[in-house]
Amino acid sequence: MAANRNFYKDILFGVAIGDALGVPVEFRSRESIAQKPVMDMMGFGTHDQLPGTWSDDSSLTFCLADVLAEGYNLQKIANSFVSWLYDEQWTARGEVFDVGIATRASIERVLRKVRPDLAGGFDESSNGNGSLMRILPLLFYIKDKPLNERFIFTKEVSSITHGHVRSVIACFYYLEFARKLLTNADAMAVYHEVNTELRLFLEGTTINRDELMLFNRLLNDNIYAYAINEIQSSGYVLHTLEAAIWCLLTTTNYSEAVLKAVNLGLDTDTTAAVTGGLAGLLYGFESIPEHWVLMIARKNSIDELAERLADKYERN
Repeated sequence: MAANRNFYKDILFGVAIGDALGVPVEFRSRESIAQKPVMDMMGFGTHDQLPGTWSDDSSLTFCLADVLAEGYNLQKIANSFVSWLYDEQWTARGEVFDVGIATRASIERVLRKVRPDLAGGFDESSNGNGSLMRILPLLFYIKDKPLNERFIFTKEVSSITHGHVRSVIACFYYLEFARKLLTNADAMAVYHEVNTELRLFLEGTTINRDELMLFNRLLNDNIYAYAINEIQSSGYVLHTLEAAIWCLLTTTNYSEAVLKAVNLGLDTDTTAAVTGGLAGLLYGFESIPEHWVLMIARKNSIDELAERLADKYERN
């Protein structure tokens, strides 16, 4: 990884600030938001939260990062999700105010002692963005492992809440994109490299070809050329991944990327959180507007978590 860059802060704050920007307008349509576009950190709105409040996207990201700061343990990761839902661990302000149906159901299965990698839904309807939104810290554990191992660990961590292969591939694409951003600041070059490598890898697996075809818009190397009305921003995992890559490739800085994501409407917090994780890596923590960082809930806790990750994965 590049010298003098704190990729841990890049990711954690990148996700949380994108998330917090989107929270006040979650579920609002693109057309509704367009009447008064989001230009800055706001509060209240959909969930009636103070400015700088992040949602379940960041909470579960921090839960994963918190466990990974001690080492990889799938059961502990799953247990930390239980602690979030029932004990408010890693909530922004001591309250769980937003949780997806599939995520809640899978956490309840963990509580009933279902094996973590079998807790998530495996049916086709279980392809919300609930594992994609939280997966990014896994990057630090898998980045130096062989490609096949990276896929296996991604599948395990996704499957705590989302076990269908479509969600797993989406998470894997996202992590592979992030992995290349650690050493290459040319997002367009990274996009083309990821597509080439993932096409080869996925075609060499036993994954159903119909599933792979669903990723064609990304893998055909031209997602950035799509018009905004061709980019969807629902809670469906493929919509979120496509929108995040599109926002990243059609903007030139962190603020522009996450605000573009928010103003797409609907699942605003998650689209911006997923976009923000990559934009944080691409442009660095220092590129995030300072007043957004100062407004973010539990800033010191996030700082401390980033330091713990750095101690574990870089300074040992």
